Amino acid sequence: MTDHKRRITITAAALAALVSVAGRAEAAQCGNSAGGFENWKQEFAAEARGRASASSLQALMGTSYSTPTIAADRGQHSFKLSLGEFMNRRGSTTIVSQGRRMKAANAALFSSIQQRYGVPAGPLIAIWGMETGFGKVRGNVNTLSAVATLAYDCRRSAYFTDQLYAALQLIDRGVITPSTRGAAHGEVGHTQFLPKNILLYGTGGDLNNVAAAMTSTANFLKGHGWQPGQGYAPGQPNFAALQGWNAASVYQQALSIMGRQIDGAE
Repeated sequence: MTDHKRRITITAAALAALVSVAGRAEAAQCGNSAGGFENWKQEFAAEARGRASASSLQALMGTSYSTPTIAADRGQHSFKLSLGEFMNRRGSTTIVSQGRRMKAANAALFSSIQQRYGVPAGPLIAIWGMETGFGKVRGNVNTLSAVATLAYDCRRSAYFTDQLYAALQLIDRGVITPSTRGAAHGEVGHTQFLPKNILLYGTGGDLNNVAAAMTSTANFLKGHGWQPGQGYAPGQPNFAALQGWNAASVYQQALSIMGRQIDGAE
């Protein structure tokens, strides 16, 4: 290699390194306390211009650091329990008994859902019971603040940055508003959909409406490979769809057991 070519190569490499450093310097800096949140919002908004609307970014500017969100995120200890302990903690016996009544009371709805999506009532009702106690506990945390806080928090910043962009799109579409409230991690509705899942699997309508929540949840499971007529116990084809709903093994197994009990399969 000639000296001239070597100098060009070195110069190009140096320029690439400078661009890389500059890109990192411009990235919104995550944090682990409330102290940097306001500055992070400004940095994020600067990055997001062109990808998010001015009105949705203005809504972001009105968010506050959500201490209930951080407390909930750091306190998810039940997923470390044994399956039996987890099901007792979640009240599985009550969910199954109430779930059977919910299935009977909404028979036409669940029949139409199964015809359209191939998903029976059991797993949908088990999710409904596990997530919100059949709509009784949907949360009272500001949704946009919750998602923004977790996008800023260093623990899962990349994952919740995607959720934040989705939330900003939902605000533009009028699906949620800056004052929407829900669970501590930014989930909303009867079955607790995160913003990105609303974009991907929401079937329209307010997820605080039972029919909209159930059809959207069935669409989620179908989107994760649910096969009509197949089983959903561990090792069966549809168990993978339940795994898509929640990453915790005890949660997946509990949904499978309760769903099959509600459906009368065991």
